[in-house]
Amino acid sequence: MGWLDAILGRSKPAKPDLDALFALPSAAVTLQAATGLAPTGLGSVAFRAAEGGAFARLEQDVKALLGGRVEESDDGYGYTWLLVRRAPDLLGDLVTELHAVNSSLESAGFGPSLLCSLVSFADPGADADGRRLAVVYLYKRGSFYPFAPLDGDRRDNALELQVRGALAGELPLEEDLGRWFPVWGAPGL
Repeated sequence: MGWLDAILGRSKPAKPDLDALFALPSAAVTLQAATGLAPTGLGSVAFRAAEGGAFARLEQDVKALLGGRVEESDDGYGYTWLLVRRAPDLLGDLVTELHAVNSSLESAGFGPSLLCSLVSFADPGADADGRRLAVVYLYKRGSFYPFAPLDGDRRDNALELQVRGALAGELPLEEDLGRWFPVWGAPGL
């Protein structure tokens, strides 16, 4: 950051730290104790696909690495989502696979294409319409935030704030609530 940036109040953007994803399994224990929400075994990575053979080969390699545990989908905003499925009690393995997808894209020079990764949680005693939560990692900010969707494109703000309080010492949380973007219809939620 230069002196002009300091005078104009600009700050240096946070560097993504993909290794922060490895804190999710221990944070999940805290989350379950505080809210009763447990891992669902679903996680996903969102990125903007690039044109060209190099990116297509990389995407094929990542899908081959994950085998039948991965599903690809596109959203209406131009992002590709890779949904990874694991048994709910294998959160560490799920996080490792999400990290591998992110790292593969980053090391091949496609880091700027990464949007976010998320891991899904739900109330294990409830039906399909029960409480749901995603812990979202924003790649460009290097931080996490909770997203708790409700029916009708509404959010459970109280649950999101409760999760923020519970995970404050566990994960680097996004301080700017305006950056807690909704990920409506994200695979895994």
